[in-house]
Amino acid sequence: MLNDLVSGIISGILISLGGGVFLSCENKIAGSVFFAVALLCICMLGYYLYTGKVCFMLEKHDKAAWQLLVLCIIGNAIGTFVCGRLLAYAVPNMQETAAKICAAKLGQLPLQTVIRGMFCGILIYLAVIIFRQNRNISGIVFCIPVFILSGYEHSIADMFYFAAAGSFDAPSLIFILLVVLGNSIGGLLLPFLNLALEEK
Repeated sequence: MLNDLVSGIISGILISLGGGVFLSCENKIAGSVFFAVALLCICMLGYYLYTGKVCFMLEKHDKAAWQLLVLCIIGNAIGTFVCGRLLAYAVPNMQETAAKICAAKLGQLPLQTVIRGMFCGILIYLAVIIFRQNRNISGIVFCIPVFILSGYEHSIADMFYFAAAGSFDAPSLIFILLVVLGNSIGGLLLPFLNLALEEK
């Protein structure tokens, strides 16, 4: 259990590195491309990220799998929270940028947030499954910038942005939970449809 939690924390740290460079880049395209280094490192080194793990819950959904998923997202939250607060202190401009981004996110309607999270989940699944089956990083390199530039929501990245912004109120928490829901639906959508195809 401790190993699963620590692996989740490491992934949270790596996502924070990606989020940090995105907040620091004036060029949105460059920031989205460099953000991909986070998922690239997570996949290459085998760390646990909620949005990647939830995609495969249809394959294995016993008690151990659920326990890992819960520890994973707790670890992700710890990693992003610590990094978000540290970087907000060390790089004040990053906090200002994060605050603007988070204010815009909180202006979304709940259903909009879930849908944006769902489409991000689909792209994360594609990135991970392409890497898993082919050891090919092209899915990561292209899918990550696509979800960022499209305005889709990634729950763990959003945890970092809200931590960097110092936004910890109820609306922020509800927003994160809605994104988690959307990511989960999107991450499971293609596996579910593929399973239905196989049964036919």
